[in-house]
Amino acid sequence: MATVEELVNSLYEMVQDAGAVPFTDKCMLERDRVLDMLDELRVSLPADLKMAQDIVEKRNELLTAGKREADALKQQAEDAARTLISETEVMKAAQAKAKEILTNAEIQARELRKVANEYCDDTLKRTEESVALGLAEVQKARQRFKDIASQTL
Repeated sequence: MATVEELVNSLYEMVQDAGAVPFTDKCMLERDRVLDMLDELRVSLPADLKMAQDIVEKRNELLTAGKREADALKQQAEDAARTLISETEVMKAAQAKAKEILTNAEIQARELRKVANEYCDDTLKRTEESVALGLAEVQKARQRFKDIASQTL
């Protein structure tokens, strides 16, 4: 099965290469072939949308994993702090280390969220552009077909 972009390109080429009706700016196309290509587009577009949904789902999984990791690091820091509390100096050192681990975990979690968001945004943007381009081409082709049909009546 062809991709949305390939189908749109094929439709465009078909219209561009179609033989002209004498004394008009109209062309003739193989109806069954065009309808088959449009049916393929209908099937392909939901797949592209599914891919976008999968990307969002993966982003959410990355965020959840990052939060779990940050929580685990936080728990490790708290556990480490509890075990080191015995003397004043040891307790101060443990509190500083716990704070450092917690800060590092929060920084790592923020960085992970940022990278995941940027990746998802970029991928969704490219998918959106591809789908919009395909839709625009289909709409143009459809309008041309309507124009041809209304002029032949």
